[in-house]
Amino acid sequence: MNMPQLDRIDRRILEELQWNARLSSADLAERVSLSTSPCWRRVKRLEEEGIIRAYQARVDPARLGYQVTAFVHISLDKKDTRHLQAFERAAQAIPQVLSCHRISGRYDYQLMAVAEDLQAYGVFAETRINGLPSVKEVYTSFVMREVKAPGTVPMPG
Repeated sequence: MNMPQLDRIDRRILEELQWNARLSSADLAERVSLSTSPCWRRVKRLEEEGIIRAYQARVDPARLGYQVTAFVHISLDKKDTRHLQAFERAAQAIPQVLSCHRISGRYDYQLMAVAEDLQAYGVFAETRINGLPSVKEVYTSFVMREVKAPGTVPMPG
């Protein structure tokens, strides 16, 4: 993968947008000491190069009634490409699964999932997690307290 060349202004734009993606073009330009048009062109280039993947709001799951967050480690019994892809497609289709990562080590995947409470998680695990293609083993850890949420990506250089 080609590493894009980012200058100081590109890095500042990325830092500012990670903290507040709702900044207007004028506000962003002012914060990075550029005029509006060149700043907007840089943002568009960063989007086109795939460095900026999306803009989204961070929502508090607890405020929506999800009292349980779980990290679910899963081993598959069949690990050929067809079965891995089937598992990934199925996991992506489950709204309660907030993230899914193929990982190294003892387990093949790590999911982060939410549920209203432990009883709801139990039903969810039984019906959805255990029903995913090729699942052999499931190990779940529950979040006791969030210390640091997914945040900003540090700028290189």
